[in-house]
Amino acid sequence: MPEGYDAFIPKPLPPDSLDLNEDLFLLLSKADRALAKLDGVSEVLPNPDFVVAMCIKKEALLSSQIEGTQASLRGVLEFEADMKPKEDVNEIREVVNYIQAMGHGMEKLTFAPFSLDLFNEIHRFLIKGTRGSARYPGNIRTKQNWISVPGTTIYDAIFVPPPPENVPAILDGLMDFVTRKG
Repeated sequence: MPEGYDAFIPKPLPPDSLDLNEDLFLLLSKADRALAKLDGVSEVLPNPDFVVAMCIKKEALLSSQIEGTQASLRGVLEFEADMKPKEDVNEIREVVNYIQAMGHGMEKLTFAPFSLDLFNEIHRFLIKGTRGSARYPGNIRTKQNWISVPGTTIYDAIFVPPPPENVPAILDGLMDFVTRKG
């Protein structure tokens, strides 16, 4: 990068080739077995939707932690049950928004196509009422951001996403790939 930092630039989709080495085949095999096991277990559960909901909550927690959000599953469950969590409610709200955004997107996909408009709509759900809510929710970003320890610069970042001028083309490529027929 001309500014002196390295940013992640994803390769275009679909990939030209995949390195299907022995290690990857082993991981794919393990994933396949785990999915089969989960499928079998879901047949005997009285309420598989509960398990799915808990998995979505866990995914929301883990994804939010990447950006430094400190919330626990207990805090999220307390918040959803209208109890007063011991943790920072603003941090919990970010996780709850993630859960609601995912639910909204999944519901919308039952009757509408995956699109950039839906992508932006989900983004509005995601940051509503959070620390990012003043940063143009539902719009493609125009400024560089990064993930790092608070108080550090982009040069010390753990992760630097693509520069804003690259984002529209990357999203167009993603949309083409996801919506491509056959």
